[in-house]
Amino acid sequence: MENEFNWDEFEVAGFGQGYSKDEKEQLLAMYEGTLGEINENEVVKGTIVSITDRDVVLNVGYKADGLVPLNEFRDLTDMKVGDEVEVFVESQEDVNGQLVLSRKKAKIVKAWEEIQGALDNDKVIEGVVKRRTKGGLIVDIFGIESFLPGSQIDVKPIRDFDVFVGKQMELKVVKINYANDNVVVSHKVLIEKDLEKQKAEILNNLERGQVLEGVIKNMTNFGVFIDLGGVDGLLHITDISWGRINHPEEVLNLDQKVNVVVLDFDDDKRRISLGMKQLTPHPWESLDETIDVGSKVKGKIVNVADYGAFLEIKPGVEGLIHVSEMSWSQHLRNPQDFIKVGDELEAVVLTIDREERKMSLGIKQLTEDPWTKADLASKYAVGTKHNGVVRNLTNFGLFIELEEGIDGLVHVSDLSWTKKVKHPSEFTKVGESLEVVVLEIDPEQRRLALGHKQLEENPWEHFETVFEVGSVHKGTILNKTDKGAVVELQYGIEGFCLGKSLKKEDGATPEAGETLEFKVAEFSKEDKKIILSHTGTYKEEKKAAAAPKKKAAAPKKDAKADEGKATLGDLDALAKLKENMDKK
Repeated sequence: MENEFNWDEFEVAGFGQGYSKDEKEQLLAMYEGTLGEINENEVVKGTIVSITDRDVVLNVGYKADGLVPLNEFRDLTDMKVGDEVEVFVESQEDVNGQLVLSRKKAKIVKAWEEIQGALDNDKVIEGVVKRRTKGGLIVDIFGIESFLPGSQIDVKPIRDFDVFVGKQMELKVVKINYANDNVVVSHKVLIEKDLEKQKAEILNNLERGQVLEGVIKNMTNFGVFIDLGGVDGLLHITDISWGRINHPEEVLNLDQKVNVVVLDFDDDKRRISLGMKQLTPHPWESLDETIDVGSKVKGKIVNVADYGAFLEIKPGVEGLIHVSEMSWSQHLRNPQDFIKVGDELEAVVLTIDREERKMSLGIKQLTEDPWTKADLASKYAVGTKHNGVVRNLTNFGLFIELEEGIDGLVHVSDLSWTKKVKHPSEFTKVGESLEVVVLEIDPEQRRLALGHKQLEENPWEHFETVFEVGSVHKGTILNKTDKGAVVELQYGIEGFCLGKSLKKEDGATPEAGETLEFKVAEFSKEDKKIILSHTGTYKEEKKAAAAPKKKAAAPKKDAKADEGKATLGDLDALAKLKENMDKK
C-alpha cells in the first residue's frame, strides 16, 4: 500500500500537513483495516453499488470495486442496489488496475460444490430435464448439465423418453468425472428405496393362490414379466388364457394392469410363477352336455402337427383330429395336405373324456366309407381294368390307390411275364400311374389283389414252342455269380447257365456282356424257367465226329433245328407277340 500512496508527495501538494509520523502510521493502519483480504479463484460475497446499462458495480470489501457484465444477472429480474450476490474473483487487478469478477463462474463453482456435497452426503437434489439424448436424458442441476441414463429413470423399462422433457425430477448423484465435467444421476435409486419396504412386505406375505395386481413390464414369446410392486413374476404364455395363443401380445399390452394368481415360487422367492387363466373356470366345465360320441362339432384349427391337427371347439376346449381320421385313404400323409391353421371346419366326435378333458375327432366320417358303397363289387369286379397311383413300395410288391380309400396290392410276381423283378423299384416308383387288372376282391377284409402283367397274354404258351429242349439260340450274358450266369435271350427272356456249362471251347470263361450260342437244356412253362448250356453247343459236335455211324443222323437233326429257326420268325403268333413286346 505504501508503494501505491506516497505521503511525502501528498504533503508537498499541501495535504496531510500537521500530522506527525506516528499519526500517519496510525491513520494508515486504520485505513488498511477497512479492507478485506481476497484471493483469486475464490467465491466471495459482494454488495451491488450501482447498476448501469452494461455493468453492475460490486463492493466486495476490497480497495477497489469490481465490475460484472449485466447479462450475467438475467435470472435476477428484481435486482436492485444493496442486494448481495456471490461472485468469482478472476483477478485482483487487470491491466487497467481493476478488480475482475464473474457471477457466471461463481454459479458454476457453487454448482459443483453442491453436486459434490450431494454425492458425499447421499443427498436428494432436484433437476429439470432439458432434452433427450442417445441412451437417456440431459438434466440441468444447478446450471450444470448432467446425464440421466435410460436405465436409471425408473425400475420398469421406459419406451418414450420425450414425456420427461421439461419436467422436474428428484435425483441422486451417482458419479462425477471432473476431467470431462461429466455428472451421472439416477432417479431409479430413489424408487428402489421406496420399493424395498414394499418388496419385503410382499415377499413375507407371499402365498400360493394369492391374487395380486401387477403391471406388465416386459413381453417375450414365452410369456410376460409382471411387476408386482418391486417384485417380478413370470406369467407363462400357457397360463394366460385357456385358449391357445401364439404370442402374449395377442391378448395383453405393455404397461397394462392385470390381476394374477400366485401359482408357485422357489424357497428364496426369487422366481415367482403367475397365472391369469386360473382366475376363471375351465371351459371344459361349461361344455355342452349334449356333445357325445357321434356328435358333430364345429371349430377352428389352432395347431397342425405331424400326427394330426387340433380343432378348437371353444377357447380352452380342443379335440385332436389324427391324420388317419382325415381321409379314408390307407396311406398316412402330411396333415398339412388336408388342412392348415385357421381353417374352420366340421368334425365328428369319436371319443370324449370329460374328466381327462380329452376329445378325439374325425372328418373322414362326414363322407361315406368307399368300401361300403353298393356298387363296389361291380365297379371292381375280377377282370376289370383300372388306372391307379403307386402309393407305397415293399419287398413283396406295391400298393396302388384306385380312388380315395380303395387300395390294392400288386405282388412283385404279377408285374412282368418275362423279367424277374426283385424289387418293385426296378419297375416303377411312388407317384407314378400304373394300369392294373383286378385279380381278387374281398370287401369285408378290405383287400384287393391286382395284377399288371395280366393285361397281356402269357407269352410262355408260345415260348414253349420257341425254346424247345435241344434248340440253340444266341444269348447275351447279363451278369455272373458263383453258380453261373444269367443270359438274355430273344424276346427279352432270361435263362440261366450253370458255371460248368459256361466254358468256351478253348477253355476260357466268358465275361458279362459277351454274346454266345446256348443250347436249351431244360424248359419249364409253369416255373417260367429256362436252363441253358454253352458247352452243349460244341460237345455234341465232337461226339458226332468220334462216331461216324451217326454222321447221317446228325445233319438231319441240325437241318431240322435250322429249319425251326428259319420258320419260327415267320409264325404269325410269334410275330404279333414280338410286336407287342417291342411296343411295351
